[in-house]
Amino acid sequence: MSDITITLPDNSTKTFPSGTTGMQVCESIGPGLAKAAIVAEVNGELADLSIPIEKDADFTVHTGDSEIGHQVLLHSAAHLLAQAVKVFYPDAKLTIGPAIENRFYYDIDFDAPFSEEELPKIEEKMREIAKENHEVIREVIGKKKAKKMFSDMDEPYKLEILGEIGDEEVTSIYTQGDFIDLCRGPHAPTTGIIKHFKLLNTSGAYWRGDESNKMLQRIYGTAFSTKKELHAYLEFIEEAKERDHRKIGKELKLFTFDDEIGPGLPLWLPNGTVLIDAIENLANEMETEAGYDRIRTPHLTKGNLYEKSGHLDHYKDSMYPAMNVDGIDYYVKPMNCPHHHKVYASEPRSYKDLPIRFSEYGTCYRYEKSGQLFGLLRVRSMQMNDAHIYCTEDQFKDEFLAVCNLYLKYFEIFGIEKYEMRLSLHDEKGLGKKYVNEPKLWQKTEELVREALTDGGIHFKEVPGEAAFYGPKIDVQVWSAIGKEFTLATNQVDFAIPGRFGLTYKDSKGKDQVPLCIHRAPLSTHERFIGFLIEHYKGDFPLWLAPTQIAVLPVSEKANAYAEKVFAALKQNGFRAILDEKADKIGSKIRNAELQKINVMLVVGEKEAQSETVSLRRRIAGDKGSVALKTLIKDLQKEITERSA
Repeated sequence: MSDITITLPDNSTKTFPSGTTGMQVCESIGPGLAKAAIVAEVNGELADLSIPIEKDADFTVHTGDSEIGHQVLLHSAAHLLAQAVKVFYPDAKLTIGPAIENRFYYDIDFDAPFSEEELPKIEEKMREIAKENHEVIREVIGKKKAKKMFSDMDEPYKLEILGEIGDEEVTSIYTQGDFIDLCRGPHAPTTGIIKHFKLLNTSGAYWRGDESNKMLQRIYGTAFSTKKELHAYLEFIEEAKERDHRKIGKELKLFTFDDEIGPGLPLWLPNGTVLIDAIENLANEMETEAGYDRIRTPHLTKGNLYEKSGHLDHYKDSMYPAMNVDGIDYYVKPMNCPHHHKVYASEPRSYKDLPIRFSEYGTCYRYEKSGQLFGLLRVRSMQMNDAHIYCTEDQFKDEFLAVCNLYLKYFEIFGIEKYEMRLSLHDEKGLGKKYVNEPKLWQKTEELVREALTDGGIHFKEVPGEAAFYGPKIDVQVWSAIGKEFTLATNQVDFAIPGRFGLTYKDSKGKDQVPLCIHRAPLSTHERFIGFLIEHYKGDFPLWLAPTQIAVLPVSEKANAYAEKVFAALKQNGFRAILDEKADKIGSKIRNAELQKINVMLVVGEKEAQSETVSLRRRIAGDKGSVALKTLIKDLQKEITERSA
């Protein structure tokens, strides 16, 4: 048996016999590592620790502390869940069990619904199986043998998955104890390494997310390598429940949905409309300062516009069906881009006119599947903070960076401290299908974006295969105050569609040139962004954004006259205020204002009336003492103007 050389992450090397497994390499490094190891990375490919290494290789081991190791641990926990379910419900049919973020789930076909009360029983069985420390064994078999195996096991969903591979192809199965599952892997080496986990909840899910398929039952869980991490995540979940935008939105009367209107079509209530107006006013100010021109476009258009843009080819499944009017197909618009291109094309353009920046809060409609709808974060009607910038190649870097810097200004205003900009690139295999078939333009524009970000000192991460069909883009991920991740906005480069629309400008020599187009939406949609802000602030909005900014609270009926005077002064100065003249005690009035998450409470009595002051209480900071009304108005106006957090 020949020897092989293994290069470790510190660039040191060790010699082993050919066929040495990843676990044996870990054991040679140290027993502590072998005990914590989850998965190996061999020459850049993830592999089970039990797989023999036959040739020289770069070797990295991942424990549950690493992102990769944690994902494999979660996936392994999903299989442990499926094994436990089959103990209690042998007739249950298994589908798939992936890892998602810090959780895992398994979708199961079983006639009787799993109740939340059953989860502790299933979880306890998982612990029993884990303690038995079964070795997790991978086997590669042919399709024919796999079909026979899962047919004998009466697992129709596994057979459906197998039907999608070629007859001569092979697949992999994993065995732990008496449980067998179809899976690509990789997996943790033993069930014993899965120690700290918790089943969370159940829900319904259509097989493969298709509403025409059967509704399955999904069981969610989480797993970590330490008890401390598990406890911290469970606390995070509880805090996230308290911040759920659907819960707070109902409590604060921000938005609602109605079955007679339709799923995914939000109704904005007065308080929610205040948020929309405040954010749109902010965008108007920022965009006016940055040289944007506001435009408005209709909610629907002829279908040939989307044929020309390519949206019908790429997004038809996410568009509402056509409505035939006088023999012509019309669509409600899923995006604003083609309309903005038509505005650009409405008159001749010169290089002296560029850059041209068109912005619009345009309403768009997308047919999201009902199973994917989620409060404000996934809806079917949305108002997009959209804009399109038409520029020359020489102007591109400055314009693209200006958009990125606009994002940073917004992050500062809203107190978003953690964010990530992901440069989404094309995949050559998708050219002509998923992406416009212009390989040279792809390379050129991707390098333009990369260079702009690098020169601007903006940190970014490259993600292949996630570009828009017409060009590279920046996807912006943000994290709320408790660390919940949201996909917020996008900044896209379009080198293809302007040409399709015949968009041109005269260069300095009088020749027609096609402009580059930058698509940007730094505040996402009103729906998604407000959903994020509700959870980010937990409904405790800063004063400038709060639906009700001030509550005037007279301590008794004797103080009502002065309270009305204070209230009138606030309204005259543009504050969103309420006056609580109910016969309740002042403590009750304060509690009611607190429940409504009103930022400023002004308690007034006979003493305040005599001195023309108010007793100031801030929801977060508590009692602030007596303040002259005129001084308070001036201070609060300054706070609002500066949009202080």
